Amino acid sequence: MSKITPPELRSSPPNLGGDRVGGGRGGVLKNWKLLLFGISGLGFSVYILWGLPNPLRLTTNPAPASTKILDRNGRLLYEVFVGERRTPISLSSLPKYVWQATLAAEDRDFYKHSGFSIRGITRAFISTFFKKNLQGGSTITQQLVKNALLEPDRTVRRKIREFILSAAVETAYKKDQILEFYLNQVPYGGTAYGLESAAQTYFGKKAADLNLAEAALLAGLPQAPSFYSPLSRPELAKARQEYVLKQMLDAGFIDNSQYLISKDQELQYIPAPTLNAPHFSLWVKDLLLQKYGLAKVEQDGLIVTTTLDLGLQNFAQAAVATEVGRLKAEKVGNGAVLVIRPKTGEILAMVGSKDYFDVKSDGNVNVTLSKRQPGSAIKPINYALALEHRLLTASTVLADKPTCFLIPDQEPYCPVNYDNQWHGPTQVRFALGNSFNIPAVKTLVLNGLENFVASSSAFGLTTFTDAKNFGPSITLGGGEVTMLDLATAYGVLANTGQRVNLNPILKITDRSGKILEEAPKLPPNTRVISPGSAYIVSHLLLDNGARSAAFGSSSYLVVKNHPEVSVKTGTTNDKRDNWTVGYNPDILVAVWVGNNDNSPMSAVASGVTGASPIWNKVISFALKDASPRWPVQPPDVIGALVCSLSGLKVPDNPPGNCSPRYEYFLKGTVPPPQDGDLRRDIPIFRPTQSPATSRQIIEQPDQIEYQNHAVVFDPLGVQLCLDCAGGYGEADSIRLDRHGRAVK
Repeated sequence: MSKITPPELRSSPPNLGGDRVGGGRGGVLKNWKLLLFGISGLGFSVYILWGLPNPLRLTTNPAPASTKILDRNGRLLYEVFVGERRTPISLSSLPKYVWQATLAAEDRDFYKHSGFSIRGITRAFISTFFKKNLQGGSTITQQLVKNALLEPDRTVRRKIREFILSAAVETAYKKDQILEFYLNQVPYGGTAYGLESAAQTYFGKKAADLNLAEAALLAGLPQAPSFYSPLSRPELAKARQEYVLKQMLDAGFIDNSQYLISKDQELQYIPAPTLNAPHFSLWVKDLLLQKYGLAKVEQDGLIVTTTLDLGLQNFAQAAVATEVGRLKAEKVGNGAVLVIRPKTGEILAMVGSKDYFDVKSDGNVNVTLSKRQPGSAIKPINYALALEHRLLTASTVLADKPTCFLIPDQEPYCPVNYDNQWHGPTQVRFALGNSFNIPAVKTLVLNGLENFVASSSAFGLTTFTDAKNFGPSITLGGGEVTMLDLATAYGVLANTGQRVNLNPILKITDRSGKILEEAPKLPPNTRVISPGSAYIVSHLLLDNGARSAAFGSSSYLVVKNHPEVSVKTGTTNDKRDNWTVGYNPDILVAVWVGNNDNSPMSAVASGVTGASPIWNKVISFALKDASPRWPVQPPDVIGALVCSLSGLKVPDNPPGNCSPRYEYFLKGTVPPPQDGDLRRDIPIFRPTQSPATSRQIIEQPDQIEYQNHAVVFDPLGVQLCLDCAGGYGEADSIRLDRHGRAVK
């Protein structure tokens, strides 16, 4: 017996024929058609919607914004971007006519439609098919979607996705938000994306400051930025602007008077954007990249307000170019300038070469960051340390006579002066002022080479690291420094003995205005030497009389109306580097001239040609509106009368050879009174009638006789006869130990 299956559980066999609905051959075909249609529809929907961007990206993922590097007064120096310059703005910051110009040009019904304009579509259809004039009918919402969310391909799929996303955007955002998104996204030609970048690119002003004529011009660009470019096709740009103004008039956004005035108003375009202060701007960019990373700097819209003064920068750049050009015959090929504020470390100007864009001459090399020999410009640091450690005073006599310094395992070092002369007993004030070399090396010997190298880092000289790499010539410029470091070191002297590290940035904000970093009004400082030591060295360097023997009384080291400026030059013996560095408490200017390839200059006389004329021009310009600012005498400095020859204090009853002069001292370092007229019996070598050397006394005792002469001694025990017929005699020999100190 077979099992009976209930009717409700039976499976109906396929209907292979018949005319009933759902039955027979026709019903089966119809079902398959519906199924295929459903599958096709689903596939088409997947094809259209797959990977459809989220419209909320307009706020969650804002468009990349370029970083702007500005000078201290807000003037654009450089813009960092990836292909597109963008600067977001808010709609509320704009005058009405600015955004109304865009509505008139692109979408008059923007505030009435829901993402699609029937009038715009109809107008585009009629213009395209009947007037043979291709014209788009997209609303501002559609254009926003095309620019911000979709790829630029022209396909049916993209157009459908555009409609879908436009409806979604209209649902998700208010009209003002959509218009603001659009104004920040739309291309205006070249690398300018967004209204703010366009305003800066074409008119050099903020979008909020555009007048009606300018706003109408910019509003007409997005339809065809290259075709209507005011830089390449000004006549077409003007015609387009007048069209936009007419549309504004027809829409009731402006009246007839505004229309006529704006239509006839001359448009003042700025030249194509250039890179201002290129060496400085690109250096700041590198600093930003090190701190914030590439992506943030190129895309996050940072606003970087730097310390640079573009007016001063441009003046310094022109001064370098002019002077270097004038010195072409002297084989001077390049120059560099750095201007800072000693108290804050702010960099006001940085000229890295005569012309950044002169690639053939390595103009892109920033010499302010390059290692160069400073020549005698390093001497003030040497003397400052000796004063600080009370090894010298400003009136200490140093014997400027032929001297060789004997260094273990090295050839004797026998320096000469720049003028190839010897100057006998020379007090520190005049030794530094006239930049004599033998006194400077003796000062280094008193300090000790190791101590000098170790102490130099406190001044900010980062390139002096191991004393084993240097010898006594380091105080004559034998070690390399950067201009940044040298300016930092001189800043210690200008800033009462305190080091303030150089700083190129005042403030950094993100695109929302949040402050990421800001320089303090009183930056941190490090006490390096006492205020008294800094004051005395600064006074030595501002004393025009003290340097007149070498430079004359009216050199480029004299700044008109500013006798308080301290200054020092430096020229290497091989004439590869020539420097001038000078300052008062408010400003410091460092200048270098030379050649990037390190080839020597033919003739550079410090204070006559080279760096000094540039220095004088730049510091005079920087101080043109300032009153003299003398360094303030600190409490640890006192004055006293000293004898001009011996440097000793003037006694109550001065002898005939004591001509008094005034000098400054750290408290406790005023020298004792001069005792008598300095005369004493000394050994004289008969053949030369000059003071006998130790070797002559030992080897030729029969040629020695004692005579009475006026004599002074320097801190190393070197004897100087002031009235010997034979002059200073043979070269002295001073032995040094491995630490660079004199061996007694």
